[in-house]
Amino acid sequence: MRYHTVVKGRFLSRPNRFVAYVETEQGLQVCHVKNTGRCRELLTPGAVVYLEQAANPARKTGYDLIAVEKGDLLINMDAQAPNRVFQEWAAQGHFLSDVQAIRPEFRYGESRLDFALSTEKGLHLVEVKGVTLEEDGIVRFPDAPTERGVKHIRELQRAAREGLGATLFFVVQMSGVRCFSPNDATHPGFGEALREAAVSGVQILAYDCRVTPDSLEIRTPVPVML
Repeated sequence: MRYHTVVKGRFLSRPNRFVAYVETEQGLQVCHVKNTGRCRELLTPGAVVYLEQAANPARKTGYDLIAVEKGDLLINMDAQAPNRVFQEWAAQGHFLSDVQAIRPEFRYGESRLDFALSTEKGLHLVEVKGVTLEEDGIVRFPDAPTERGVKHIRELQRAAREGLGATLFFVVQMSGVRCFSPNDATHPGFGEALREAAVSGVQILAYDCRVTPDSLEIRTPVPVML
């Protein structure tokens, strides 16, 4: 997936979870933050960030904050990007070779899961999560407690018990990491549910991405340590 009209800037502050102030060559920009997570380790004063110009010139915020440099890492922090990039990747046959159709926002049980893939073997349900939290080469999810995430895991477990394909797919929005683990320190219930799901037949996958200031592409598998 690609972005259009990307500019570089320096992060100044984030008065609330939706808005950031960024200094660019064009001056001070009030930006929409496309990630409602805490991102405290990413959005530090002076951090180099990348913005995409909004398509609607009448919008209150003229740019979206989409990526940030953290040391040697370039991290995409657009919360909408993981679903978009997974759908592109899956449509090319990289996830399942026999995909016949991909249905986003699929209602199953009491949840709306990200995707239902129709295959020759039947229905395969996928929930996608974006990962931006990194420390010493280890990436973790979530960066804040998510009961909604636990609910999605339980629905995938139910799907697996009913004989459907079920996958929780973590899109690591950076490259060059060593492994993925659940963030038990932040939300132990999520890690517990993830391990139970793996035992119940839910496939747990993590893939890193090739990231540039104006693009994101799923790259290679990352070891999952539960």
